[in-house]
Amino acid sequence: VGGGGGAVVVVVVVVVVVVIVAVVGVVVVVVVVVIVVVVVGVVAVVVVVVVVVVVVVVVAVVAVVVVVVVVVVAVVVIVVVVVVVVVVVVVVIVVVVLVVVVVVVVVVLVGVVVVVVVVVAVVVVVVAVVV
Repeated sequence: VGGGGGAVVVVVVVVVVVVIVAVVGVVVVVVVVVIVVVVVGVVAVVVVVVVVVVVVVVVAVVAVVVVVVVVVVAVVVIVVVVVVVVVVVVVVIVVVVLVVVVVVVVVVLVGVVVVVVVVVAVVVVVVAVVV
């Protein structure tokens, strides 16, 4: 007579164990999913931060390179302009000095020729008067 109750207890225990296993299984799955989502989220944030930092560094390096190139080009242009101006000024000074020297030489030569002509004329006149 008492055997029927034992079967019910076994069925109830089995059902309770199955429910407990199912609940634990669901909890484990949920916990694993949450952990995976959190890890993926953290990895995504880290990747985004790394990409942003790399982009910022690359842009900064490019900007520095551009500034350096502009400064170098400006310095080269300034040096070329200064050299050209100095060369032009030196050439002008040399030309002016040469012109002055030529003028002085011509004036001196003309003066010498005039003096020689005058002396010869005077000598000729004196010789003519004496003779």
